[in-house]
Parts: sequence; C-alpha cells; structure tokens
Amino acid sequence: MTMTRLLRLLTTAAALLLFALPAQAQAADVDIITPHITDAHEIEIPWPTWPTMHKVVHLPRVTTFMLPGTRIEVDMSPTKHVVWMLIAALTICGLLIFAANATNRQTRTVGHAKGFAGGIEAMVLYIRNEVIIPNVGHHGNGFVPFLLTLFFFILFCNLWGIFPWGSTATGNIAVTATLALMTFFVVEVAGIRAQGIGYLGTIFYWNKDLNIVLRVMLFLILSPIELLGKFTKPFALTIRLFANMTAGHIVVLALIGMIFSFKSIASGAPFLMAVAINMLELFVAFLQAFIFTLLSSVFIGQIREAHH
Repeated sequence: MTMTRLLRLLTTAAALLLFALPAQAQAADVDIITPHITDAHEIEIPWPTWPTMHKVVHLPRVTTFMLPGTRIEVDMSPTKHVVWMLIAALTICGLLIFAANATNRQTRTVGHAKGFAGGIEAMVLYIRNEVIIPNVGHHGNGFVPFLLTLFFFILFCNLWGIFPWGSTATGNIAVTATLALMTFFVVEVAGIRAQGIGYLGTIFYWNKDLNIVLRVMLFLILSPIELLGKFTKPFALTIRLFANMTAGHIVVLALIGMIFSFKSIASGAPFLMAVAINMLELFVAFLQAFIFTLLSSVFIGQIREAHH
C-alpha cells in the first residue's frame, strides 16, 4: 500500500468518525452535514454495525388535522429537532440540578462552590450581573430566570448540534422564530407593566415640544416606523441565530466535500480546515447564546425606560 493510499484511507476514516458519515459506497451519495441542520421524521442513533455505524429510528406519526375554517394542515408528529430540543432541556435540568445540589453541599462544608458546580455558578453570576441586570435596569431580577433559561437552552441546542449523530435545532428557522416570538411578548409585556398608558408612546410618536403642525406630521411619518421597529427586533434575533448556526455546518460540508473531490494527498488540508471550523463552531455555540441573551436584555431594558 503506497503512502498516498494510506493517507487517503486514514483521512476518510477520520471523517467517518468525526462527522458520522452515513453508509454510502460512492462519494456522490455522501451526506455528512445536512442531517445536522435539516429536520426529519427519523433520527440517527449510534449503532455498531459496519459500515453505517448508526441506526435510523422512525419517529411516531400523529394524525394531522386541519385548522377550522382554513386549508392549513397541522402535523403534530414529533420530529428530529423536537427530540433534540427535549434532550437539550433534559440535559440542562440534569446538569443544573446536580450543580445546585453540589453548590449547597460544598457551601455547607467548605464555604463555597468548587469544581463543576463552581464553574456553573460563575457562569450564572456573570450572565446575571454583567449582562442581564446592567441592561434590563433596576428591579431586573424578575427577568433573570427567563433570560438564563434562554441562554442555557440555546447553548445546549447549539452544542448538541456539534455532537456526532446530533442535530442543531437552532439551525431550524421555526425554532429561532419561536424563541424570538417568546422574547417579543416578554419585551412588550415588560413595557406595558413598566409604563402603563405611557406604553402607547412606544408606538405613536407624539412630541409635545413641537408645534401642532410638526407634531402631526411627525406622528404620521414616525408612528409606522415605530411600529415596524417592534417587529424588526424579533426578526433580527431569528435570522442572526439561524444564519450563524447554519453557516458553520455548510462550511464544514464544503470542506469535507473537497476530501472526496481531491482523492489525493491534498485531501488532508480540507480535513484539517474542517476540524478547525468545528473548533470555531464550539466557540460560536457559546457566542450565539450569549448574544441572543444580551440583545433580549437590551430590548427589555429599552422598552422599560422608553420615553419621547
């Protein structure tokens, strides 16, 4: 066996192990990345059968129904992304409950949390004290549970998407849109509770310092812009998270595809680049969860303090 063939064999084997390559005998049929970002009614699980190394499990199908008075069909069947969101939620519950119990135990014995529990405590305190409270403003503790839930849920959805056989639920625009919509309602309700009738000022521009003519003109011009601005914020949250989590996987797909295109010693370069991009994806998983939480905190703080 020549050195070139040996290198080609090692590179292909590494790609199979790192990226959960489906069993396809020919390069034209290889699909190693899109299962991480596309939704389906099947889910792959690790299974020791060569050459697939995974088993496809078909998720149960639920009878669809039509919305009354419409032609819209609603399918309530669980999908791959639903399963991975449940896995992310269960992972969060398990880790945080374990960390909380460990923190209580260590605080009683040594006076402070340490190890894994100390790391979780430091992360929670940083998000609360440096991100949420400064941006939400005074009496912002009531928003801490919601925003921390957002942070950890998005983080673990992102991380499970990097895991072999995993799937990035946040690479589904329906998921990111739902998270943004929830944040939108929290922002608007926070504004109503903080300002009362003054909340209308965040929709209708009425500057009492101007004369009546300019006041009416600006009311007609800026009020639609103010209203539109309320919907651009959740739209920005939706697209930012969806695009960033999808883009990294697409880049990895392009690089791994080059391995099968070169079919030579040169295939080692895109493989190393793909590994580097995956390491960057690990950083992006934390970054995007942080940014989503930061922007949500900023939007809540803005509307609570909004005035014209």
